[in-house]
Amino acid sequence: MGETPESSWWVQFISLHAEPPGRSRDKKKAEFEIGINKARRGSQSFDSTLSIARYGAHPRPTSLGEVVDSQAPDLRLMNASAWCHDWMLTGLFSHFFPAASSVHGGEFGHLPDNITVLEGERVTLRCRIDEEVTHKAWLNRSNILFTGTDKWSLDKRVTLANSNNSDFSIHIDEVQVSDEGPYTCSFQANNKPRIAHVYLIVQVPARIVNISKNVSVNEGENVNLYCLAVGRPEPTVTWKDQKYGLVSDGEFLDITEIKRQQAEDYECITNNGVASPDQRKVKVTVNYPPMITDMKNMPAHLGKTAILRCEAMAVPPASFEWYKDDHRPVESDNTLRIKNEKTRSLLLFTNVTEKHFGNYTCFASNRLGASNASMLLFRPGAIQGRGTGLHAGMGVSACFWFSLSAVLLLKV
Repeated sequence: MGETPESSWWVQFISLHAEPPGRSRDKKKAEFEIGINKARRGSQSFDSTLSIARYGAHPRPTSLGEVVDSQAPDLRLMNASAWCHDWMLTGLFSHFFPAASSVHGGEFGHLPDNITVLEGERVTLRCRIDEEVTHKAWLNRSNILFTGTDKWSLDKRVTLANSNNSDFSIHIDEVQVSDEGPYTCSFQANNKPRIAHVYLIVQVPARIVNISKNVSVNEGENVNLYCLAVGRPEPTVTWKDQKYGLVSDGEFLDITEIKRQQAEDYECITNNGVASPDQRKVKVTVNYPPMITDMKNMPAHLGKTAILRCEAMAVPPASFEWYKDDHRPVESDNTLRIKNEKTRSLLLFTNVTEKHFGNYTCFASNRLGASNASMLLFRPGAIQGRGTGLHAGMGVSACFWFSLSAVLLLKV
């Protein structure tokens, strides 16, 4: 396996410095950098240029928190949603970062509102300092991760990258959604506490987690399909009709009184812009009774070959039977063969004789219904034209075919 690819984000933090009466301004500055080392994904790289904002002597918290006050007895932090300290943190900071004198004319940097990484990547948070530091710590919400080189976190994915006078960095491997939230680097420099926040956003590619199984329905019924997806940010879900290009937004696709022409694969596509869309298909089968589509009266010469064709569209495929004149089933012999295929049946005459001339009826059926049509095998010049279709033919009664349909349907 290769190394987790990385890219970098940097933020500068300009220190607060006091000007007590009678003293010249302290010109030392602390530079605070938070870097996110994130994998290069494909051929894309990510860069960010961040500006520094300056405030007066009474700094205000930003949307995600900054220095609020450095006046004793304890260091107070502010988060976008709530105060981020409790009695344990207050005690810890009071011990590590004793109160400094009041700050006048101070200025500090504006941190980014958030930093974004993908789930599963590695994140590096860097805290770089160019002045003497006595104490330092990394925190996530109210959880202490490191105080100096001492690890407080039990998470094996969180490790110390560097801890020296100029670089205090931590790694988070295989970032999870639970890692999302505010992170704080705190340090004591020149007897003055420094603190800054950054908010880590974890993105998750859109993924289909549950989708309808392939479905088989009868023509005229209603069809309800669903496609459930997850991701951060929340993904969109779209249904696409492969045949007609019809698009429907949302997790659910409802088809009222479905027609046989609507039988096809329906594709669900989910996307949130984090990675390539996820897509899966559902096959919809529409069942309907047989409909005979091709029947012809055919001329034949004595002693020659001839073919009668009966084609029927049906789902599930139709079963075929042939009848002649007096309703007796046609059976194969040495001069006649029946060949049934998926959508049609063929009567193959290998040697036409006098007994072969007459009216033939094709009967097609499945569990949903039946259809029949008749045609003639005749001597050239006697009769020409197409078969007369459903319930048609010489000497064939509608009553007979109705009874036959009922019997065959009971067999299906």
